[in-house]
Amino acid sequence: MDNTRIFRTTFASVYPLYIQKAERKGRTKAEVDEIIFWLTGYNRQTLQQQIDNKSDFKSFFELAPQINPNVSKITGVICGYRVEEIEDKLMQKIRYLDKLVDELAKGKTMEKILRK
Repeated sequence: MDNTRIFRTTFASVYPLYIQKAERKGRTKAEVDEIIFWLTGYNRQTLQQQIDNKSDFKSFFELAPQINPNVSKITGVICGYRVEEIEDKLMQKIRYLDKLVDELAKGKTMEKILRK
């Protein structure tokens, strides 16, 4: 599978879609941000820098301060693939983020989403 297109997609172009998905289901931008902070180690300022710089997904994850050590607890299917079985590490990180936002939109508690 050729993943180069998604890797070159800017995070800034997808971020509002994550927020829209959450808000349509009664969740908030703050909750989306909390998920991103948990997954990547970014904070409000560094996340905004990534958005302002129009970083692509490849750079977004390469520059992430620290991928959460509990990502291995994220399991399940997203876009027809089991996230724990995705071999390409960058694609796996992108799908982790998709999965967490999806769980938020489906009404899971933040405690469960953040694998506490």
